[in-house]
Amino acid sequence: MDELANQKSKEPSLAFGGQALIEGVMMRSRKHMVLCVRKPNKEIVTNVEQLNPLTERYRVLGLPFLRGIVMLFESFYLGIKGIMFSANNAFEDPAGDGKSEPVTLGYAELGVVALLVVGIAAVFFLVPFFLAAWLKLSGWVFNVVEALIRLTMFIAYLSAVASWGQFRRILKYHGAEHKAINAYEAGAPMDVEHVKKYSRLHPRCGTSFLFIVLIISIVLFSLMPNLGFTWQISYRILLIPVIAGISYELLRLSGRYRTSLVSRILTAPGMGFQLLTTKEPTDDMLEVSIAAVQKVTELTATPS
Repeated sequence: MDELANQKSKEPSLAFGGQALIEGVMMRSRKHMVLCVRKPNKEIVTNVEQLNPLTERYRVLGLPFLRGIVMLFESFYLGIKGIMFSANNAFEDPAGDGKSEPVTLGYAELGVVALLVVGIAAVFFLVPFFLAAWLKLSGWVFNVVEALIRLTMFIAYLSAVASWGQFRRILKYHGAEHKAINAYEAGAPMDVEHVKKYSRLHPRCGTSFLFIVLIISIVLFSLMPNLGFTWQISYRILLIPVIAGISYELLRLSGRYRTSLVSRILTAPGMGFQLLTTKEPTDDMLEVSIAAVQKVTELTATPS
């Protein structure tokens, strides 16, 4: 068993993307998205969707830095599909037939997703800038104060999410998702008793990604020349894709070399913030996350 565990721990994670849902968990491999949701009757319903990522259909989009921008939008899009599926199944089925259908989003919905991504990014990038400008600061003081405001907004956002009573169960499923992935990557048996011993924190979490985005934005904005108010705003908008691309590559490296000192330093703040965005799950929540990992493992091992 130890030899098998050591062999598995050297393999890359099957779940390069995961997400907590309403009473459930999403796990993604390169080719599949698995959604596992606990229904009111305690049954775990599973939905599998085959993926065809843009980064594999168009080679140029899979290049370093470009792939991070593409995957950000794809992850947001698939995340919304997962939440809609979980909402349909976590509550009583109005049709009463116990059936669940895959969620299909068209171009209009995809446009809304893109607008949401841009809108959220704009709030975190532009509001700190306007507040620092309102204080009539300049030079390096401006950049430092802007960065502190952005960091404060980030912490306030995480604290608000963590304290919202209705959201606590989702945060527990977030913890269950991380525990299952950590257990799989360690080569542990995929049962509740073993999985519950693993950490609810994971370096490739979206929380860590957001913190890396925060740090990269501080560095890039500090390096840009001050050519006036209009140019400063333009930098903050035009550099959003650049920041996302760089941050994604750093997150990939931190996962690949997670035991290195540099990687631990890079991911430490994001791991700390996960104490807000994850909670210790219950055993029945772990059963859902384990089911998702086992299904995506099975699909990955089966030739398509």
